[in-house]
Amino acid sequence: MSAIPFDQREGSIWFDGVLVPWKDATVHVLSHGLHYASCVFEGERAYGGAIFKSTEHSERLLQSGRLLDFEIPYTAAEIDAAKALVVKTNGKPDAYVRPVAWRGSEMMGVSAQNNKIHLAIASWEWPSYFDPAARLKGIRLDMADFRRPDPATIPSKAKASGLYMICTISKHKAERRGYADALMLDWRGHVAECTGANIFFVKDGVLHTPTADCFLDGITRRTVIELAKRRGIAVNERTILPEELSSFSECFICGTAAEVTPVGEIGPYRYTPAAITQTLMEDYSREVLPKAKAA
Repeated sequence: MSAIPFDQREGSIWFDGVLVPWKDATVHVLSHGLHYASCVFEGERAYGGAIFKSTEHSERLLQSGRLLDFEIPYTAAEIDAAKALVVKTNGKPDAYVRPVAWRGSEMMGVSAQNNKIHLAIASWEWPSYFDPAARLKGIRLDMADFRRPDPATIPSKAKASGLYMICTISKHKAERRGYADALMLDWRGHVAECTGANIFFVKDGVLHTPTADCFLDGITRRTVIELAKRRGIAVNERTILPEELSSFSECFICGTAAEVTPVGEIGPYRYTPAAITQTLMEDYSREVLPKAKAA
């Protein structure tokens, strides 16, 4: 990945309806989204110029804004078109795509009901989220100290910037300890997710994944479940307790950035990427290809 800071790159960013030079896509320091986390976003990937499940991401972005009590002033179709334009303009058909919406700077305080809602979309090259060699043999996960909160205390179904604060802290700590990421429990002590990806386990040929009742039911997560069912692999969405971690044979995480990434270790527990993980990795790789290329 390039070491060029993200505010100094070349290209264009779609900003409130128009393409602007990358370095001109700036936000004032007194924007409400910066101070009070009134900001939502999406993480998407384009493969061969086509954004995978673009409309599902656009619809979730709009819903995330509503959960934070603001309406993004564009339709899903308009956001889809803007994302496609950005990918085409920047000339990188295999890219990460980041739409982000936030409250502006008209009022500074907790209440900001009349602040303008901004929307920006950027795209850039982003290879595998994890080291390719480590990814093939299975990444190592630490156990996070922070837990996913009770959904009665946060809008857990929103992909909102403020909800990632504990994820950043947890991932930093894990990386300092030599791990690639961290597994988070929820407020009840149940297995939840990683800092930016959902998690799956394999036991006796059955796929097990935590019920997404206090964290995002990821678009990649839903895709993996669909792919497994096409293969006739049973999927059990259920409560998973930490003491069960030793009973699984395979483990992998999934998300737009992570795609499908095998896990070899969670703290003291070891897993061996095998047939089901490999099959779903390959099926996902085929699924994301533009249909004209996949045919």
